[in-house]
Amino acid sequence: MDLDLTILSIPAFALLMVVESVLTARRRARGYAVKDTATSLAMGVGNVVINLGMKGVHFLLLTAVSGFAVIELGGSWWEWILLLLGTDLCYYWFHRLSHEVRFLWAAHVNHHSSRRYNLSTALRQSWTTPFTTLLFYWPLALIGFSPVAILTAIAINTVYQFWIHTELIGRLGPLEWVLNTPSHHRVHHGRNVEYLDRNYAGMLITWDQLFGTFEPERAPVDYGLTKNIATYNPVRVAFHEWAAMIRDARAADSWRAAVEYWLQPPGWSPDGSSLTARQMRERLDPSAVDVAG
Repeated sequence: MDLDLTILSIPAFALLMVVESVLTARRRARGYAVKDTATSLAMGVGNVVINLGMKGVHFLLLTAVSGFAVIELGGSWWEWILLLLGTDLCYYWFHRLSHEVRFLWAAHVNHHSSRRYNLSTALRQSWTTPFTTLLFYWPLALIGFSPVAILTAIAINTVYQFWIHTELIGRLGPLEWVLNTPSHHRVHHGRNVEYLDRNYAGMLITWDQLFGTFEPERAPVDYGLTKNIATYNPVRVAFHEWAAMIRDARAADSWRAAVEYWLQPPGWSPDGSSLTARQMRERLDPSAVDVAG
């Protein structure tokens, strides 16, 4: 099962973080900070615990959908390749919409809340995305992939993304054309205006190139949120955007505006007093904004 794969990876995660911390210290690079790392680890532990229950819910949902499957797929090697590609495509849209729809962003934002970028940042996982994830992978079951295979493919996709959370690895030559790499993912974690809402890929950067959301790493990356939060409290990190979104909706002067605070992109406001990432990029360079957003 995918849960076993994730748990079995924990010793490797820990070892690689130790190695990275030693290397960054030797290079006098900006590496780990105790409070920041502790927050990331607390978020990761919380995510694992919540997933213990939600994986079962996800399995039941996928099982229900698989009753309507178009075809029944087995476990041949080429079907696994198709499943991994399909899972990566579902992840792209899950990740992209988690930046473009505020209630999904409320679940995802904590992953971007660190101002540092190292392997511990990969473990700064949400306590609420185990719920929002349910919305995105069921088409794979409808096609005909088994629930166990889907959950395993999701875990493979997740484990892959651990190593790309580092500043120690530069560009990787021709691999940059196909794979999601540390360089591509550094861009995704940047609060630089030109980097906002870019490079959503899980394993293959191909999806960003195809859907117009790719941005190469050029300028030095300034990590964090457009409005950073001054806290290491994991509970506040986990729920600060949910609280802000609910406050905005309750203060709205109409039901429509209240609903839009949940469904519009982060930064949206009825009077335009705050800006979305797209609006920020338009102000930076109107010609650089494509139809993909």
